[in-house]
Amino acid sequence: MRVLVVGSGGREHAIARKFAQSEKVDKVFICPGNVGMTEEKLKTVAISELDSQSLAGFAKKEEIDLTFVGPETALMNGIVDVFLEEGLRIFGPRADAAQIEGSKSFAKSIMKKYGVPTADYESFLDLEEALNYVEKKGAPIVIKADGLAAGKGVTVAMDLETAREALRDIFQMTEAKAVVEEYLEGEEFSLFSLVHKGKIYPLPIAQDHKRAFDGDQGPNTGGMGAYAPVPHIPESIVQEALERIVEPTIAGLRAENKSFTGVLYAGLIWTAQGVKTIEFNARFGDPETQVVLETIRSDFAENIIDILEGREPQLMWNTDEITLGVVVANQGYPNTSTGSVALPDLSGLNCFYAGVVERNGQLFSSGGRVYMATETGTDIRSVQKALYTKLDSLDNEGMFYRTDIGNKGV
Repeated sequence: MRVLVVGSGGREHAIARKFAQSEKVDKVFICPGNVGMTEEKLKTVAISELDSQSLAGFAKKEEIDLTFVGPETALMNGIVDVFLEEGLRIFGPRADAAQIEGSKSFAKSIMKKYGVPTADYESFLDLEEALNYVEKKGAPIVIKADGLAAGKGVTVAMDLETAREALRDIFQMTEAKAVVEEYLEGEEFSLFSLVHKGKIYPLPIAQDHKRAFDGDQGPNTGGMGAYAPVPHIPESIVQEALERIVEPTIAGLRAENKSFTGVLYAGLIWTAQGVKTIEFNARFGDPETQVVLETIRSDFAENIIDILEGREPQLMWNTDEITLGVVVANQGYPNTSTGSVALPDLSGLNCFYAGVVERNGQLFSSGGRVYMATETGTDIRSVQKALYTKLDSLDNEGMFYRTDIGNKGV
């Protein structure tokens, strides 16, 4: 098989590497990829993830057997629609189904209509109305930009001034729309499901760390680290999430003629009132993908083909081990990052590369999240210690990372 992975970050590096581990896969192309993706079987090709027509042409020319889409921007841009019209096999939702991520108000309307538990909310097209609503409700409160925001369009405002500032920032954008939600207390976790024609195949759950700094302080980011599975979330809670959240959402999308194929990401919170939905994404999350895929022991390429062809996939994962990953980012992330810095020798780490460029054979950061390192073992404490010992021994000057990833699991 020849596989095409669309995207350029650490998530796509992890997906491409997982496909490359299959004995049935000869070559994995990544468009556009990045210069850190240099393993055997992997080949980057400089075609933008948003150039759907060129990607489809490339898939035809290279006789690609399966295309897997990483980023939400490509999905909302209609890449799946283009590929299906060309008779190409692709795993991901059409643009109308990808609205479950692309429009928070659409996602909320689906949840409301089909009885999916989530936070109370209101949508606003007018800044003054939104500000008045926030004043009435008080803090803490959650402010979300309605459209795509690369995981950073959410402000958990613990005071009213932070909420006001977040709303003003949103309404400075063109075609601005804000969703204001009640603040939920509880334990957050991420549940990925592989979906096709109403059938749902869940993967091990993960826990992401969104805030920039230790102790869940600082601004929201695209994710500073994750681990999977999550030992303190019981299986009964995962089952509740599947039955009350994932299944009715997929059924609801089908009922709305927006049938979903691909990866449905459910960002969930286990509250005193049960499991509730924080958000949906229409693709694998970053950085959870890097740790979840490390747990998979079955042939992932075969699993995806089986799902698309209507066969039961033989999904298998390691239940005895835990994988923990730490993101290393440029100083200043998620706001304006500092300048490009040279990466240390990372040969002793299991790495997935994101924001990197190459100069004279040396990798440099290119801003934002730079790389993610993972470690796998049977005990989360020993895994933490082993990974942080390696990271702390490196010269990561000009970059930073959280030092408490996985603490809730401990």
